Amino acid sequence: MIRHTTDRHVSWITLDRPEAMNALTPEHRDHLVHLLEQASEDATTRAVVLTATGRGFCAGADLRGAPPATARAPGDVARLIRTGAHRLVTAVLDCEKPVVAAVNGTAAGLGAHLAYACDLVLAAESARFIEVFVRRGLVPDGAGAYLLPRLIGPQRAKELMFLGDALTAADAHRLGLVNRVVPDGELEKTARAWAERLAAGPTRSLALTKQLVNASLDSDRAAALTAEANAQELNMTTQDATEGVRAYAERRTPRFEGR
Repeated sequence: MIRHTTDRHVSWITLDRPEAMNALTPEHRDHLVHLLEQASEDATTRAVVLTATGRGFCAGADLRGAPPATARAPGDVARLIRTGAHRLVTAVLDCEKPVVAAVNGTAAGLGAHLAYACDLVLAAESARFIEVFVRRGLVPDGAGAYLLPRLIGPQRAKELMFLGDALTAADAHRLGLVNRVVPDGELEKTARAWAERLAAGPTRSLALTKQLVNASLDSDRAAALTAEANAQELNMTTQDATEGVRAYAERRTPRFEGR
């Protein structure tokens, strides 16, 4: 199941299926997509935390109950990936609120890519990240071959995907896949502090900044600079931009409202 609560303008999404290492069924995946889309649309939600219970963050897609290969028609697998794993990762990347992954345990396959798609990644010391696909004779999905080279470069990405070795949280941090590693007992506290800080920020400015950064590696210089100018133009119409400039002139801390 997936637990969802909202506290202090933060949407807390918790994968709660510890007996299956929080592997995602199609129903759970669709529910995650819905909650992320809801966070984008809800003006009172200003940050999102994605975490889990038990020893695993997410073991990827739950393959139990999948139809046998002999029952598939050509095109079935590609359609399943487009409407499943791709839709989930895209929902994270396109969420208009900052998304923090608080990785409490093993993140494997799609579970690792779900974390990498988040804007900020916190990992407990016991967390591990595994490109498990090669162990099953599969091609990486869930946008892994898109995300990993952009985060750590193609050579490192190939090493992880070709060999399928488990990365400790410390190694993931060293490579740049994780923002910070914290003791297991401090993961929720740190995630809460980060999320509440983001929720108190200029929400529309953060959304536009997220769009610019996510698009930057797919843009040439002219397109990137045009997008930046357009984002700045749009952002200057927000109440938070007006408040930020006024607070600077008045030498006080701004009070952002997410509008």
